[in-house]
Amino acid sequence: QVQLVESGGGLVQAGGSLRLSCAASGRTFSRHVMGWFRQAPGKEREFVAAISWGGSGTDYADSVKGRFTISRDNAKNTVYLQMNSLKPEDTAVYYCAADRRFSLDTTASRYDYWGQGTQVTVSS
Repeated sequence: QVQLVESGGGLVQAGGSLRLSCAASGRTFSRHVMGWFRQAPGKEREFVAAISWGGSGTDYADSVKGRFTISRDNAKNTVYLQMNSLKPEDTAVYYCAADRRFSLDTTASRYDYWGQGTQVTVSS
């Protein structure tokens, strides 16, 4: 069982930056693929980024490539999402998720554990 708690969301102007954190409980954090997803009002939850067990492999949605960076610190049981050059269309609730499988997944249904989400609002 893995419990996830996100933090770091907030209100920022377009062009600004935010760093989200996701703290995980449990001793098996390092054996989970970690992902970030987001959901805007009236829209489906969408994939943002994922990182492999050891952190050497990453995957990003096209809409955030070059602007967002996912990373993890297994010693601290924490995964991060550094978001730069934020746009109003990045406004959403951001969720952290953990996947017990080894491969990087972009599909939300393949993730086993979810955090409660943190709101990110980008003003124009």
